[in-house]
Parts: sequence; structure tokens; C-alpha cells
Amino acid sequence: MKKVFLRQSLQNVFTLNISPINYSSFPIQQNFLDLKYTERYILLMKKNEPNKAERTRQFIIEKAAPIFNKKGIAGTSLSDLTNATGLTKGSIYGNFKDKDEVAVCVFKYNVDNLISYLTLAVDSETTFTRKLLAIPRAYRKLYHTMIDYGGCPILNTAAEADDTHQVLCRMTVNAIETMKKAITGLIENGKQSGELNDRTDTAKMTEVMICLIEGGSLLSKVTGEDTFMMNSLEQIEQLILSAATAI
Repeated sequence: MKKVFLRQSLQNVFTLNISPINYSSFPIQQNFLDLKYTERYILLMKKNEPNKAERTRQFIIEKAAPIFNKKGIAGTSLSDLTNATGLTKGSIYGNFKDKDEVAVCVFKYNVDNLISYLTLAVDSETTFTRKLLAIPRAYRKLYHTMIDYGGCPILNTAAEADDTHQVLCRMTVNAIETMKKAITGLIENGKQSGELNDRTDTAKMTEVMICLIEGGSLLSKVTGEDTFMMNSLEQIEQLILSAATAI
């Protein structure tokens, strides 16, 4: 239960509507459920294998991701996308309605990657205190890669989309709220298990942690001084340890 808590919370940033599999759609004569497990698995994999259009969309998203994160929506041009992908304008707009749609898909891709990285770090720990400590440790390891990538995608998008892009603004708010929910859950479970002092102010601790991460990231990116982020992460660790009764 501990291992899946953060993953389940974070993955609620985006809700996917998945329809039940229609087994009758498989081009075979015999009952699909009568097949051996390995045969069913192979057929499912073939059924779910992305087609050429889907692969092209994913290729564009992956190539466009660092560009949008560094330049923003307004600063990214169609020429930037064609240069990065090697595709024509027609190919890009044949797969996406417009630049806004590319930006939305890129944001989801960037956040999904960040979520996967943090989830892996948290899931590798066995106690709630260590799970909380895994968050600043993960950001410390990721820091230089994130700076090279243009900074935190949530912070970057939030700053630009606040008054200019309603869909992306809502997505960034959802991402932040879900991060709050995940950290809150870890703190509350830590208090219930006796690992954290039961007088710990959960809401305050959660918000301070997020502010230190995003604020430290922003100031380090703008000034080029790593100390803003490193000191912020150290303060998060001290905050967690000061509330801990056991590690």
C-alpha cells in the first residue's frame, strides 16, 4: 500500500478514459479468452502497438519538449519545430491542430517524465520519513539535468500560462494540487505510523516544501547560482528531520 500511494496520487494529474477491450474486434475465428496466455499477450501487444501517425506525434512531442520548456509557447516558432524534427510544416500540422495543441501535449509529456522520476525515487524507500526525504534527494540528483532542460516544466508553464492559456493554466494548477495531495498523504501516514510528530502542521509543511523546490529552482535558473536550489533542498531535509521521531 505504501509503495503505490504516491504513484496513484501523482498520476491523477491527468485522467485517461480507457474503454473496455472489445475482444470481438480481433481478426481471429476462435474465442480470444480460449487462447493461451502468451498468445493473448501477443495479440494484445499487436492491438495496442502505435501506428505510424501515433509514432510521428510522439516523435514531434519528444523533440519539441525541451524547446517549449526553454522558450515557452509564445517564443517557440513553427520553424523551431521543423528544425528540431526535420519534418515539414505540413507534417507537423497534419498531426496537430495547431501550436497550442503541441504545447499541451508537450506539457503532459514533461510532467509525466518528472512524475515517473519522483515516483521511482519515493517507491524505493520503505518508511514514510525516508519517502519524504527521497523527494529533495531526487531533485538534487535531477537539478543539473533540469537546468539544462530549461528548468521545472510546471513552474515555467505556470508563469507563462497564468493569464494567456486557460487549458495549460488549469493543467499546471492540477499538477501542483496533486503534488500537494501526494506529499500531504505521506506526512499524514507518517504521523499515523508514529514516524512523524503528530503535532506536525501537515498543510504548512507541504506548502513550504513545494515553495522551496519551485522557488529555489527559479532563482538558481535565473541567477546561475546552484546555491539557491541546494540550500532550499537542505532546508526541506531539515524540516522533515525536525518532524521525524524515527527514520
